[in-house]
Amino acid sequence: GGFPPSHRFPTCPGCDPFPPAHFNSSSSEYRNSARDLIFFWNKSCSEGNPERMARDRVSPCGAWRALPLLAWTFPLVTFASFADETLERASKSEGYCSRILRAQGTRREGYNEFSLRVEGDPDFYKPGNSYRVTLSAATPAYFRGFTLIALKEGKEGDREEDHAGTFQIIDEEETQFMSNCPVAVTESTPRRRTRIQVFWTAPSSGTGCVILKASIVQKRIIYFQDEGSLTKRLCEQDSALEGVTEKPIIDCCACGTAKYRLTFYGNWSEKTHPKDYPRRANHWSAIIGGSHSKNYVLWEYGGYASEGVKQVAELGSPVKMEEEIRQQSDEVLTVIKAKAQWPAWQPLNVRAAPSAEFSVDRTRHLMSFLTMLGPSPDWNVGLSAEDLCTKDCGWAQRVIQDLIPWDAGTDSGVTYESPNKPTIPQEKIRPLTSLDHPQSPFYDPEGGSIKSVARVVIERIARKGEQCNIVPDNVDDIVADLAAEAPEDEDDTPETCIYSNWSPWSACSSSTCEKGKRMRQRMLKAQLDLSVPCPETQDFQPCMGPGCSDEDGSTCMMSEWITWSPCSVSCGMGMRSRERYVKQFPDDGSMCKVPTEETEKCVVNEECSPSNCLVTEWGEWDECSASCGMGMKKRHRMIKMTPADGSMCKAETTDAEKCMMPECHTIPCMLSPWSEWSDCSVTCGKGMRTRQRMLKSAAELGDCNEELEQVENACYLSVPLTVS
Repeated sequence: GGFPPSHRFPTCPGCDPFPPAHFNSSSSEYRNSARDLIFFWNKSCSEGNPERMARDRVSPCGAWRALPLLAWTFPLVTFASFADETLERASKSEGYCSRILRAQGTRREGYNEFSLRVEGDPDFYKPGNSYRVTLSAATPAYFRGFTLIALKEGKEGDREEDHAGTFQIIDEEETQFMSNCPVAVTESTPRRRTRIQVFWTAPSSGTGCVILKASIVQKRIIYFQDEGSLTKRLCEQDSALEGVTEKPIIDCCACGTAKYRLTFYGNWSEKTHPKDYPRRANHWSAIIGGSHSKNYVLWEYGGYASEGVKQVAELGSPVKMEEEIRQQSDEVLTVIKAKAQWPAWQPLNVRAAPSAEFSVDRTRHLMSFLTMLGPSPDWNVGLSAEDLCTKDCGWAQRVIQDLIPWDAGTDSGVTYESPNKPTIPQEKIRPLTSLDHPQSPFYDPEGGSIKSVARVVIERIARKGEQCNIVPDNVDDIVADLAAEAPEDEDDTPETCIYSNWSPWSACSSSTCEKGKRMRQRMLKAQLDLSVPCPETQDFQPCMGPGCSDEDGSTCMMSEWITWSPCSVSCGMGMRSRERYVKQFPDDGSMCKVPTEETEKCVVNEECSPSNCLVTEWGEWDECSASCGMGMKKRHRMIKMTPADGSMCKAETTDAEKCMMPECHTIPCMLSPWSEWSDCSVTCGKGMRTRQRMLKSAAELGDCNEELEQVENACYLSVPLTVS
């Protein structure tokens, strides 16, 4: 009903001071009106200059009409946008990308309840690579709405060129692109949730550092934006390599120990790296490394290769490197070893990628490894001093790194199959670049980034001992709120129904990555009012088998487990194993991270007779006896205890099997041309004749099995008969 008389402005002749037509305007119109009316008042009515009003196309009536409308507009503008936003800021937000959230309150602190994470927690991005981005809330927090953008460092986002990379929607029911900001991601529906995921593809080379920013709406009067854990800074990998190598190693404050599994996925193939790809003898050498303290360095950029690193880089032999690692027993907790891969890429390498398990503790919390890319002069991939201890005194959940080859500085060859050319003096270890040499298989005249040749995934599989970090360090460690839209008061149990606590969830009914369900139960202890029904005593929840996640877009479809193998012993305690295989790989092309093999202890109940002897487990296989073609390899075990009856131990201590190395490539003998046939050995009738050729450079080539002489047994000469 208008303003009190004491607050009414002087009326403009012939003007209605409260034009009702404006009261039905939208909030954005009110915002615009408020800004325009301030301008009209300052430029026209306050000066009382009719000529100026006419020049500004403002009538006196319009100017006076604006005053009461302005008083109505300010409160509406305040409720339509954030209370701490000025009209000037509201105007600024109407640029290329407006990220004003559907909230009507002020920004709050407390963003540690929410986190924006990039899978693997990298500090750097590889141009063109895709990364999984997760926005999550720690229990009991939740959020209803959000926005997610990626900006070039130092940019505001009000221009299209300020944005970096592209997002990809994973779940259209959860996420969508903003209608007024097509490069940003927002929620599909404003409902209660604890986590969303999208893919982000990094921009092209030369973009520099990128800031991922998130805004959260928890309730209509509470929001959080671009603070602390809601931002993530990533810099381009190639331009930051110096910074990576000089990254200071912090003292670890984590408690207990953690066990990890390293899995190596080689993707170096003729398809991904076609230039001069070696079709024969391509392989990855055996992985060698260790978990160690900061006082020991296996290898590092800017350092010099040890003899062990040199032998891995040039020969693919891990023997010397393992010897060097074991000599540092006080600084090393676990020696990391995994099998070689021949050839370098095949489907089996994806289904059963080489892996190794290792442990870390507070003093030995770094992990390093390397493997040779062969054939090559001295090229390797690996990680150096990867820190698995987090700043908040916990153990990293997962580390994922895409790997590019590096040069050990011991051989100066520039192609895969360059002849040996020792680098004298030895040079420092450095990453290969696309501008090293025009003959290099990684050469690019534009200087683009080298495409990764492998990916390593390091996953935490266990923690032992007392853990001093009680804050969940990953959404997988948090009990997520799976309710689609839980009410504000989640406990709808009537007070007249008294229950026991819920039992733990049962195992999932599915042992594969297909949908199943699990159950929990509780007991109804008392029903105080029979007229009030009590809820169910059983609760069901959808689930998948171990190692699978129904929230993950990269689910592997696994077969059932094959039956257990026979126990490794005929009496007493031994080991047995079982396997399964991948039925269907993820649609997004990612690797399967679920285990394909399990081992467990087994006991044969039969008593070991006095004639039985105890032996150790089999050792690792020796190297193949042949360097090429078919050969033999052996493994050994030892007798721990001879039979109690004094008889001979009948257990085999040596095992042998055939092994196949790359095809042998023999060097053809260097021979001279065949000579002319000799004269026939007879002057008439049937005889023979011969021809020879010579062997060249026999001393260099060794024995030659080629034929050096040929004999022909059918030569005939006819002599005219003489008549006496």
